Amino acid sequence: MPVVGPLSAPPRAVLKRGAHTIKQAVVPAGRFAMGDSAGVGNVGDGETPVHEVVLPAYSIDTTSVTNEQFAKFVDSTGYRTEAETFGFSAVFHLAVDAPQSEIMGAAAGTPWWLGVEGADWAHPGGSRTSIDRIGDHPVTHVSWNDAVAYCEWAGRRLPTEAEWERAARGGIEGATYPWGDELHDDDQQWRCNIWQGEFPVRNTLDDGFLTTAPVHTFEPNSFGLWQTVGNVWEWCSDWYSPSYYESSPEDSPRGPDAGSARVLRGGSFLCHDSYCNRYRNSARSSNTPDSSMGNGGFRTVSLE
Repeated sequence: MPVVGPLSAPPRAVLKRGAHTIKQAVVPAGRFAMGDSAGVGNVGDGETPVHEVVLPAYSIDTTSVTNEQFAKFVDSTGYRTEAETFGFSAVFHLAVDAPQSEIMGAAAGTPWWLGVEGADWAHPGGSRTSIDRIGDHPVTHVSWNDAVAYCEWAGRRLPTEAEWERAARGGIEGATYPWGDELHDDDQQWRCNIWQGEFPVRNTLDDGFLTTAPVHTFEPNSFGLWQTVGNVWEWCSDWYSPSYYESSPEDSPRGPDAGSARVLRGGSFLCHDSYCNRYRNSARSSNTPDSSMGNGGFRTVSLE
């Protein structure tokens, strides 16, 4: 994951309250096994040990927050995202549409990520792009701080990592994916938006998408959630620690008390087995709370 911008304080208070209109799914109270039960996780991510978690019932967005919904928040509040404040964000190299003078260069260690001036939630590929025809796609280029600001406006909050994983699993115990253990359906069709081909230079587009897909693409899981794996990474409320599962409490875990990075879940349209197989229920990643990128978004849950 590219890191964008210095660590910053949480965004200013959002005073106006707005309507969050994304359809909800109710996840019933219950117990589940959290973590990588298949043993295919990335070493160092901290997907083990598998441990029992008990959660009360909660309501969660059936989709990622969309461009259209985020635009309502911005129109209502005048909020400026951190990408807009910094003046740039991270864009996948094949998605850039901007003058050469606005391309700042590659991120260290991940040359497929370019810093692009003018890239933000409303211009996801750079200054020559817009969201005019992708209102039903997930909003991207939003930092953790931006997602929290949206939640304050909407009277919502980000899910904990445990809530996110329980919802993604759809009640299927121990499954690798939201629908089970097989990546494709019986007709060998794709069930999620990830990379096909040779990463990061050639995408065969077998699933139909180079970057984001509309939030209601493919099929929902048994709880009614769409695209919890692939498409975009989703911010969770927790601080990230690769060793947290070793001491995580059973009842409603909320992550470490402090840290330098926040949890991201679900993988994205860039995930490929050659470098990132994190399009799985148990997969974990993280980034600093002020970082934004063209494959990161969020969904929300109800306040307790």
